[in-house]
Amino acid sequence: MLNLPPPEILLQLSLNGALGGAMYGVAAVGLSLIFGTMRLIFLAQGAMIILAAYFVRALFYGLGIDPFLSLLIVVPVGLVVGWLIYQGLFRKAAAEEDRNVSLLIAVGLMFLVQNLMTVIWGGNTAGVVTSYTATGIELFGVRTSFTRSMGFLIALAGTALVMLFLRKTIVGKAVRAASEDMDSAMLMGISPHRVNAIAFAIGISLAGAAGVAVATTFPFNPFAGFIFSLKALVALALGGIGNVTGALAGGILLGLVEAYVQFFISGGWTNAIAYGVFLLVLMFKPEGLFSRPYKKA
Repeated sequence: MLNLPPPEILLQLSLNGALGGAMYGVAAVGLSLIFGTMRLIFLAQGAMIILAAYFVRALFYGLGIDPFLSLLIVVPVGLVVGWLIYQGLFRKAAAEEDRNVSLLIAVGLMFLVQNLMTVIWGGNTAGVVTSYTATGIELFGVRTSFTRSMGFLIALAGTALVMLFLRKTIVGKAVRAASEDMDSAMLMGISPHRVNAIAFAIGISLAGAAGVAVATTFPFNPFAGFIFSLKALVALALGGIGNVTGALAGGILLGLVEAYVQFFISGGWTNAIAYGVFLLVLMFKPEGLFSRPYKKA
């Protein structure tokens, strides 16, 4: 018979899992936006997150800019980089019927970014250590790290801003319309390349925000991004492909699964069970646990 730990331990596990999973969630929100308009699973999202983490590290150690203040630099830079990547690499491929072309470009970009980071910063593990790295705060009667809590707030704020953009702005409504039915949106005068570029730019800017959270919370290396891409993809499937809020919820749910598996079973089983849940969801509830249609942005 399974002996349940005291309630405070369960609360600690749940809090740690939710805070860690939020980082998967914000990466999945970026994937969701890109998939919504381009129907592309952007596998280079994790590599862009790690690139942003190295950028945050360079700003901190080179210019003394606090990692969380660097959000004011990283997010706008992510918007510009995302726009340029779409225009330079994906604009022509996005017009093709065969989505495999865009997928192959994304894989090629992932390997390119990984190797560029290795050349520039080396392959050793890096991190960002600040005066508050080891600082803990108390939430709901349990203690957790300050940086994880800030990462959670970044994820919530990023998702909220994306939802406000999609629902309250004319451009955001155009992105939603294109994600639901691109042909009808084109008949209404909406440029597919414009909405694709906007969605892609926001997706990369969210990768930048996730990079801030990763840089302040975890050690990282140039090849750590692939794991983040996989975890973001799992979160996306759990929440519902194309569902922005579901993507964040899916990331938090994945974080909870990982926390419980590590405690009750073994850390060695974490990835196996997480990917097993991913496969079960795709088999029995492919629209996601939050039952949103694929075409919803």
